[in-house]
Amino acid sequence: MQCGIGRFGLKWDAFLGVGAAAAALALAPVVALALIALRAGEGQWRHLAANVLPDSAYETLVLSAGVLAFVVVVGTACAWIVTAFDFPGRRVVETLLLLPLAFPAYVLAYAWLDLTHPVGPLQSGLRALLGYARPSDFRLPDLRTLPGAMLIFGLALYPYVYVAARAVFLSQMTNLAEAARMLGKSGATIFFRIALPLARPAIAAGGALALMETLNDIGAAEFLSVNTLTAAVYSTWVNRSDLPGAAQIALAMLIFVLLLVVMERMGRGGRSYAVIGRNMRPLAPRRVEGFAGLALAALVTLPALFGFIAPAAHLVYQAFLRLAHAGMPGEILAETGNSLLVAVLTTLVCVAGALMVTGGVRLMRSPLRRALLQISAVGYALPGTVLAIGLLVVLGGLDALVRGGAALLGAKPPGLLFSASLTAIVLALSLRFFRLATSKIETGLERLSPSLDNAARTLGRSPFAVLREIHLPLLKPTIAGAALLVFVDCMKELPATLLLRPMNFETLSTHLYGETARGTYENGALAACVIVAFGLLPVALLTRLGRRESEAREERS
Repeated sequence: MQCGIGRFGLKWDAFLGVGAAAAALALAPVVALALIALRAGEGQWRHLAANVLPDSAYETLVLSAGVLAFVVVVGTACAWIVTAFDFPGRRVVETLLLLPLAFPAYVLAYAWLDLTHPVGPLQSGLRALLGYARPSDFRLPDLRTLPGAMLIFGLALYPYVYVAARAVFLSQMTNLAEAARMLGKSGATIFFRIALPLARPAIAAGGALALMETLNDIGAAEFLSVNTLTAAVYSTWVNRSDLPGAAQIALAMLIFVLLLVVMERMGRGGRSYAVIGRNMRPLAPRRVEGFAGLALAALVTLPALFGFIAPAAHLVYQAFLRLAHAGMPGEILAETGNSLLVAVLTTLVCVAGALMVTGGVRLMRSPLRRALLQISAVGYALPGTVLAIGLLVVLGGLDALVRGGAALLGAKPPGLLFSASLTAIVLALSLRFFRLATSKIETGLERLSPSLDNAARTLGRSPFAVLREIHLPLLKPTIAGAALLVFVDCMKELPATLLLRPMNFETLSTHLYGETARGTYENGALAACVIVAFGLLPVALLTRLGRRESEAREERS
């Protein structure tokens, strides 16, 4: 499984081969994107710079700023309240605040557009309550605006900040907070002078993830009539058949993403915090009784109410009406099967590849292997539309080579074997979510003692045997968690699937997108319910892990 490669003294092995392949595949779409964009004429650049990019960049910047402000304020405030205060129903509220993770932004936008339609249940009920007869007599503000989009994206994405900030509040500030209380400091002072500075790196990381998801989205932006860069890429490619123009806009998005990464690093401020002592006690929350406690519980439940409870109840009701009226549509079963097929194949590729790449870094440490691991994860930072366009260029080139080879041999030219195929979708999603698998498995490997590896190598075991016989059995829960995260994200993913799917291949997400584009909201409720049901799986995992950690802290205290 190994051979030398030149005078550099490196050994080529299966681990290095998988790492090199993963890194090359991750870089190929970016390189292809740059080449196709640079091949366009100067006039096209001027047209985009004058007529497309200013409006799209402006709306993207404003939307991103609004979403960032929402998720940071709401996520941090909710995390602090459920950590620092004990009120009636606190344990339930902790779980409820995680539930919006099950809603992709485009599904949440779909549900609220139907709920707030002028003749929908919300506005109809309000008119009946207030005594108005016609929709024109009373109408709520339209969600199809930038503020409406900020609200929808914020409700869907604040859990990224909530989870990260709450973990810091629970684990890293107990002693400091108790010392401040003994000195007579108020709760506000403890929050602003101790808790917030400690949580700043986690808040920055959670906010960056929320912004990346905002940039990746195409469904919610289109549903809410917001002309983001992502929507501009899609419309330029699909509606105008202008691939070089779409590539140019995608390059502008890459610059935006790079700026986001830099801002996230600046938000961290180069800070890191260490916990002194092994036996960390949980922060003792202050008990809030009576009406004040109930009011606090109601206040902190609002994000979950608007981000999950109300839209989920509406989707379930609409799905029930659809089933009662017309039964289970056959296409939903087929689309669920297609979604499962894509998700399972992608999960297998990601987990197997992540095991080989991270295993190689662990067992044969070298700067090259570490660099390949970092490069292979860049796909997670690329919006799905950007990744899809770059990958289409690469796979289209492979199809051209196959057709050229067939022509030389006098054979009948085959169809599109790579681009616009199931292979293209699986490859795109594997590049997009490879980082999820590698980070999870790498964390699991770090918890294993290096002495296990050393003992096995001393007994003559090869690196691959160590991975198979020692790491795999010990990493089963970690691998299962990584597989679950990748699987669920694949079930929810829309942009890359929408752009790369073959003809007549529909998934649950593309079905929902099509129904919304046609304005037939009621027909998409079943698909939305299935997507949300799968989205609840990682929420259940987070809840279970959170309870285990809480029990462990209570035992230590």
